[in-house]
Amino acid sequence: MTEKFHATELKRWLQHLEQGVTGGQIDMGLTRVGTVRERMGLQPHCPVVIVGGTNGKGSVCAYLTQIYREAGYRVGTLTSPHLLRFNERIAINGQPVADELIVQAFERIEAERGNTVLTYFEFNTLAAVEVFDQQKVDIMVLEVGLGGRLDAVNVFDADVAAITSIDLDHEAYLGNTIEKVAFEKAGIMRGGRPVICAQLPVPESLAAHAEAVGADLLLLGRDFDYHKLEMQQWSYRFHPQNSQLSVGEHARHALPIPALRGNFQLSNAACALTVLECLSDRLPLDIGAIKRGLLRVHHPGRFQVLPGRPLTILDVGHNPHAARALRNSLITLPYAEKRLAVFSMLADKDIEGVLEIVKDQFDSWYIAPLHLPRGLTTAALEEKFARQHISAITTYASVAEAYRAALSQAGENDRIVVFGSFHTVAEIMDLSSL
Repeated sequence: MTEKFHATELKRWLQHLEQGVTGGQIDMGLTRVGTVRERMGLQPHCPVVIVGGTNGKGSVCAYLTQIYREAGYRVGTLTSPHLLRFNERIAINGQPVADELIVQAFERIEAERGNTVLTYFEFNTLAAVEVFDQQKVDIMVLEVGLGGRLDAVNVFDADVAAITSIDLDHEAYLGNTIEKVAFEKAGIMRGGRPVICAQLPVPESLAAHAEAVGADLLLLGRDFDYHKLEMQQWSYRFHPQNSQLSVGEHARHALPIPALRGNFQLSNAACALTVLECLSDRLPLDIGAIKRGLLRVHHPGRFQVLPGRPLTILDVGHNPHAARALRNSLITLPYAEKRLAVFSMLADKDIEGVLEIVKDQFDSWYIAPLHLPRGLTTAALEEKFARQHISAITTYASVAEAYRAALSQAGENDRIVVFGSFHTVAEIMDLSSL
């Protein structure tokens, strides 16, 4: 069959799933997806890494994908959401898989699910593992979509789990305190298996859950750490304390600063390197693969600097935790004569919390609504800015129009930052054909 046929079939499938096979609502729980997984006989035949966290989990997945790829392994990576094409969510060696493979996986799920209702995200997860299993990958790297304990990814057992950060987001589903959110994210732990946590201080609920299930908890600052050095280098040290792992202390010196920009990236890279240490008996690799992976890693939309002038940065950050990371990265950049923001966020996000954190980093704002069911009207968006006493705003009909206006008014020594949502960044990436 032709590529055009498969593209049409995939589009038809996605329209069906996006219409909401559960009435359009997120239905948390593992019973349904677990039932279908058992009917399909889906059992990964390679190591599985599950990565959760409020922010940073996508970057950790990107590091693992690139480093293992550089070492010659075949890597299956599940991420979400996508920016331009659904296929980005299901990648092998960093490349989106073909429409045909996804359609075949969807068809198999449909044949096996019977009367069991599945959500868009559950179809996505099962399809990814089905594709990876059929394509005989050497390792699966699965990113948690929402929380952890009840996320569809958690129907699979992690050989190694990583939790990058914990902060408030998706509060309606995960709770309104750090401890509640931490408990949800801790759900990806498994007894007798390592779980890496880079959150400091470590939430009590997370540490308690690790002890309750017998997980091998590896903490930043206790079991592994990193230090930035001169000459654009950094060092990493793995020194597990009372760990069940057979591997011992290991240091990596003179590592290149990762290609992914942002002050927070060394923490993400250190998480990824700790995963490598935990799986070193099963998937050995050399220092060359690590260095090449750090230099060649690619993760669009995460403090991504576009070529040319004015300096333009794309960042998908959409919660206060991400806003703090964005601000910390912006203040380290060279002086810009004018600092312009192209901004939009979804209605169910903490827009005022984000604005409060980053408002001192911009001189003018170019804002627009996102034309989606969860999008805000222009008037509602303006009201959020008024509450934060931000008056230097201009409104536009779309994010693309806002970006064009900012670009036309920016000089070579100015800076444009496009941020607030995956959808905001995706509009500009699509416009720029990045």
